[in-house]
Amino acid sequence: MLIHSVIIILQEVFEAALIVSVLLALCRTLTISRGFFIPALFVAGLAASLYAINIVSIMGWFDGVGQEVLNSVLYGLIFIAIVSLFMSIGQARSSYAVSLSMSLCLIAAVVREGSEIIIYLQGFWGDSALIQSVVVGGFIGAGIGFSIGVFFYYLIVSLSVLNSLRICVGILILISAGMVSQTIQFLMQADLLISQAPLWDSSWWVTESSVVGAILSALIGYESTPTPIQVTAYIISLLISSSLALRSIRVYLKKSSIEHT
Repeated sequence: MLIHSVIIILQEVFEAALIVSVLLALCRTLTISRGFFIPALFVAGLAASLYAINIVSIMGWFDGVGQEVLNSVLYGLIFIAIVSLFMSIGQARSSYAVSLSMSLCLIAAVVREGSEIIIYLQGFWGDSALIQSVVVGGFIGAGIGFSIGVFFYYLIVSLSVLNSLRICVGILILISAGMVSQTIQFLMQADLLISQAPLWDSSWWVTESSVVGAILSALIGYESTPTPIQVTAYIISLLISSSLALRSIRVYLKKSSIEHT
């Protein structure tokens, strides 16, 4: 149970920590104030707690698939926020528009992952035989997840401004595509999309339940048994976000001196 808790909490924490670290690094690269982070985290923490506390009621929504629908909405919001962020940068809008997109992305990510952590811990709260190992495993997993996030942040900001921008945008492109893939997965679980047989099974190589699988899942949206519609949606979203990001960066570089930094 200890190892199981470590992996589950690691995956949830790392997904949120990765987005937070990249957005913080991007703020520094674009010289945008990070003052919105604390309020956004507060709102996200409150929303995640309300989500977890009312999970039983939420599960009954939409004929019993409320949790799947709400999770798909949260993942979809992250994709929309990242695309909106690229567009805001490319159109040289005010820092307010960029901060707003980042806030939406941050809130959706923390609500999704934070609520999962709370729900997971709630399931063992009344079990005195398991709660200790679950909590210890949770702290270990959270520590690893936060440490990797901090490592990513300092690695990115240690680069030149131009390379830092490229890395941030590249990671956000991969995250956005992964969000779309997971949105499709939840919609299939809710029977709102037709279930399909997987195109391949790479679980023999890396499973999502492993540490490596958890990191790959957060970083690139890794799925060991993706369906055709998931792969198609992943590729399309990758192309959309990539094209918007490249155009946005090109416009931004022309209007700033960042390329000479």
